[in-house]
Amino acid sequence: MKGTKINSDLLKERNKCTFNPRELTHFLDGGEQKTKDRKEREKFFLEDPELKSKVPMEYLSHKEKYEENVRKACVIFRKVQELQNEGKAGMENYREILGGQLGTAILPDGNPLTLHYVMFIPTLLGQGTVEQQSEWINRAWNAEIVGTYAQTELGHGTFIRGLETTATYDPKTEEFVLNSPTLTSYKWWPGGLGHSANYAIVVAQLYTQGKCHGIHPFIVQLRDEDTHLPMKGIIIGEIGCKLGMNGTNNGYLGFKDVRIPRMHMLMKNSQVLPDGTYIKSPSSKLTYGTMIFVRVVLVADAASYLKKAVTIATRYSAVRHQSQIKANEPEPQIIDFVTQQYKLFPLIATFFAFDISATWLWEVYNEVTSELEAGKLRNLPELHAVACCLKAICTADGALGVEQCRLSCGGHGYMTCSNLPNTYGLVTAMCTYEGENTVLLLQTARFLIKSWQNKAETIHLDTVKYLCERESKPFEKSVTWIISAMKEIAAKKVELAALHIDERVKRGRAYEDAWNETSVELVSAADSHGRAFILQTYQNVLSGIKHLSPELKKVLVELQELYTVYTALRCTGDLLRFTRCEGKDIEILQSWLEQLLAAIRPNAVGIVDGFDVSDEILASALGAYDGNVYERLFEEASKSPLNAEPVNKSFQLYLKPFLKSNL
Repeated sequence: MKGTKINSDLLKERNKCTFNPRELTHFLDGGEQKTKDRKEREKFFLEDPELKSKVPMEYLSHKEKYEENVRKACVIFRKVQELQNEGKAGMENYREILGGQLGTAILPDGNPLTLHYVMFIPTLLGQGTVEQQSEWINRAWNAEIVGTYAQTELGHGTFIRGLETTATYDPKTEEFVLNSPTLTSYKWWPGGLGHSANYAIVVAQLYTQGKCHGIHPFIVQLRDEDTHLPMKGIIIGEIGCKLGMNGTNNGYLGFKDVRIPRMHMLMKNSQVLPDGTYIKSPSSKLTYGTMIFVRVVLVADAASYLKKAVTIATRYSAVRHQSQIKANEPEPQIIDFVTQQYKLFPLIATFFAFDISATWLWEVYNEVTSELEAGKLRNLPELHAVACCLKAICTADGALGVEQCRLSCGGHGYMTCSNLPNTYGLVTAMCTYEGENTVLLLQTARFLIKSWQNKAETIHLDTVKYLCERESKPFEKSVTWIISAMKEIAAKKVELAALHIDERVKRGRAYEDAWNETSVELVSAADSHGRAFILQTYQNVLSGIKHLSPELKKVLVELQELYTVYTALRCTGDLLRFTRCEGKDIEILQSWLEQLLAAIRPNAVGIVDGFDVSDEILASALGAYDGNVYERLFEEASKSPLNAEPVNKSFQLYLKPFLKSNL
């Protein structure tokens, strides 16, 4: 549809925008040069004819979809290697290809090689010795082998201490013998495991000298490097269709007396000597690395998926006319309905909150990783706690947000060509993998309870030092007050949860039972902690931004205020219960919210234009830049194989005999 005119409603929206969307693009990218670099990367991949599919993916069979995804994945990473050879390949290439923007434009239903780069290689780097890295990293980085990360089992997911796969050391041969003692011990879910990977890092219970030493990572060859046939004792396959991510090639894996060399145990932290002697890691926390890394990436991906969804829904809402606000007047754009604004504008603001939090988390992750290399573990528990709750909150809110965007587009949002159902399938999966969200919030809660019990030691920890602050401030209409109120809510929830655990223990309950019986409160405390953190980080970053035009800064402040007020109103009960807020104050917040919706309304399309998500990446009939929604919907309908012929053979085979039999 090149050369088509821009929809008149979108033109009108763009003409009344009060700021320059291109300035917003540069701000989000980190500068004009980075915008240029990003667009060059996108062009390099998206304009390659080898990365185009002849038939829309939704019309392919499950088997055909996998085969097409493998083909594209190989092209993608060949092109990444080409950039590497030219000295142009940095982390941005991998993050965009493997994350929620460029990668999902090319492989909208998942990439079967993602875990090779996201988990296999990072685990080699984080858990392998220098000798092991020299043996494996080049082979993995140059894609001489394809790896995956096999941790989750059929019977155990987030609770990794309960994994059943065993690795028993045999000192006679200096080998580990891997076995799957039960059906539930089969590895289940690893991406690329089904038919793509020929190696895996397998997490198994280590047994040596008759004693179990808990879970440890092992490098295991799964398939022959030439024939790709499974190795002896390897039971392997694909797990089947899912709600989404059906191109990821998730697999299952069982072991029957599979022998691997001693040095295939990753031994940077823990070791097994030739005679079977076990040398314990200096800290069990050193095994967090890979999981924290993936959770950090997921926060950024949640923001990216939400950005795509709100771009689609906002543009569609500007084009779509429906119903009447006043009788005998033309049908308005649905974006003029305040209920529609309430559905979408807070989600636009949510993207900024998540994107800012993701950037903070990435920077802190890199700092703490550097500290770990120097043997400093002090900040690791705090990073782990923040990564857990941010992963949980951002993926949960991201999934709800994408679904709300779909619902805001009415029936057309239900169509695959809107790209909203597929986006929802991708983001809702994130709520479960790399730690089910409730379990992650409980891990954060454990850190919060320890911090509460040792407040004197938490004063140096930025994310929890509010636990030592006890001042309750009277209500005022300000972002600062809402942030302080959210911290007060979190602190009092932590205090109450700790009190209730102690009370149950005093009544004779075991601490573990008391914890479980208080777990609803603990999850709520962790959730409030995470939301207070996001609000504070949003304010810190926004207040520190310089060199923006007054027009754009005003819009960004309005969005920050909207997200803050929206968050507060979602917590009305907590505000009334834990702070000095009263019913009349809630009325003020509601009025403030409505004022902010009205203020953002003229700039809504300009804001999502500033996201600068290309049509190829949006892949949506509803969200294209030109706004020609109905033409694109009809064009997509014509691609259905059922429309290739006027009469389908089923008419002669089934429908006609059925109709004639009723004469």
